[in-house]
Amino acid sequence: MAKLYFRYGAMNSGKSTALLQAAFNYEERGHRVLLAKPGIDTKADGAISSRLGVSREADFLIGSGADVHELFALARGSEPVHALLVDEAQFLETAQIDALLEIALLEDVPVLAYGIRTDFQTVAFPGSRRLLEIAHSIEELKTICRCGRKALFNARIENGRFVFSGEQVVIDGTEAGYESLCGNCYLTECGGKMPHHAVRETESAR
Repeated sequence: MAKLYFRYGAMNSGKSTALLQAAFNYEERGHRVLLAKPGIDTKADGAISSRLGVSREADFLIGSGADVHELFALARGSEPVHALLVDEAQFLETAQIDALLEIALLEDVPVLAYGIRTDFQTVAFPGSRRLLEIAHSIEELKTICRCGRKALFNARIENGRFVFSGEQVVIDGTEAGYESLCGNCYLTECGGKMPHHAVRETESAR
């Protein structure tokens, strides 16, 4: 039985690099893979790009409200597929994550989803939350903070300063940049208190 995998980490933890390496490993053994990413991720147009300079075109993009089953079937065609690899999975909708699980179970195709767990206010993205709920296997890809501790959070930078309010999704490199920070450094930058939006989300979930 194929499984749904979620491999997450803070920004700069090598998620896209790991995805491209996994695709290479499959293909080196003669197995066919499909690569997908959300259409909202415009950093490299239709490509999945690693910070190491390696990139590859996605086989299909998943737009808002898109039927993942249909996109997968069109990209697969008549040839078998041995794995589906999805980059930036945090941007997918809950129903689209459910579709990834269905592809793994009903089509017997392993699905490897890569993404970040929380936004710049430490609130889980809907896609990541659903993956944490239903994925068969969850693996953290680690990176380090500027202080040397393990980075946990993704802090947003605008005009050279850290900001802790605003829209949940602002793509890196358009209007903002990001830095991966450990909990201590994150709290230092936001004045010693967690952002109010994150606190409200936590309280409403209790």
